[in-house]
Amino acid sequence: MATGSVVVVGGTQGLGRELAKFYGDLGREVVVTGRDQVRADAAAAELGGNTRGIAFDLAEPHTIAESLTDVGEVDYLVLAAIERDTNTVREYDIDSALRLVTLKLVGYTEVIHALSPRLRDDSAILIFGGLARDRPYPGSTTVTTVNGGVTSLVRTLVIELAPTRVNALHPAIVGDSPQWRDMPPERLQALVQRTPIGRLVTMAEVVDASRFLLENQALNGINLAVDGGWMCM
Repeated sequence: MATGSVVVVGGTQGLGRELAKFYGDLGREVVVTGRDQVRADAAAAELGGNTRGIAFDLAEPHTIAESLTDVGEVDYLVLAAIERDTNTVREYDIDSALRLVTLKLVGYTEVIHALSPRLRDDSAILIFGGLARDRPYPGSTTVTTVNGGVTSLVRTLVIELAPTRVNALHPAIVGDSPQWRDMPPERLQALVQRTPIGRLVTMAEVVDASRFLLENQALNGINLAVDGGWMCM
């Protein structure tokens, strides 16, 4: 029986918020985090139930542990925070690259470090990556690099945190997510034509896949693409 909380880092918006809402609607104790306390509190209030907000910036990893001091035992830890970085080698923005690399690799890892004493043997960690890992695009230099790093991070955490399970989820473009739902029709159609299931994946499907990785006790060390078959094209 669940006794700890569900912590969703990046749970104030997007896919993280949808997953936090799912567990909150089940009556679970949920913690959502964002960079701003007012926004985190507002998101927690909107999600309702037994949900509360905490603020810290993943790109400032030295501040993370103190921000998490009052989080108790954790059943599920989800690292879903993301920032968009369009960065090419020819026009390289060092500050943007440093922020994203720190946020996703050092910041994610520090959250796990800070909460590791509060994880049980049967707890689970889920890290969000993305399919830019396998399908680079112009300007994805840093995004592709950090999402590749997530794959390797999962592999080492499985060994270091055993028997606590660690998995990653790599979604393709999620058609009904806030970032993509208002895309131009011609862009949408081009993406649909590249997707074997004949449509883009949905937020509900990403939540369902996230639950699968969190809740199935046999799954460990998985890097799961949720893409409708994109990688087969």
